[in-house]
Amino acid sequence: MSADARVVMGFKGIEHDEELSQSVEKRCRALANEFPETAQFEVHLELEAGEVAVRVHVSGRDTQFASHARAAQARTASDTALEKLERELRRHHDKRIFGARREAQRSRSNR
Repeated sequence: MSADARVVMGFKGIEHDEELSQSVEKRCRALANEFPETAQFEVHLELEAGEVAVRVHVSGRDTQFASHARAAQARTASDTALEKLERELRRHHDKRIFGARREAQRSRSNR
């Protein structure tokens, strides 16, 4: 699904440039390539109490995760939110893969 992963971005009350949009999209595409179960990334940036708040949602096959971050700069907030999301995706991905391996090892040892 990584080739078909959609990246949807929204900005509310915040100045943004093409460099920020490209950076966030590039990071989301890299995550989609690493985690093929992802299908869509939604990234929303808005100004809240003088800080930039970023909310990221990812969905896909058996995958629903969200993260958020706040910082003075949009780039810093988006990087932090995407790092949190990557940790969640990695934890979920590893649990699925290694959980199946552990189960197979248990069933072989119980024979």
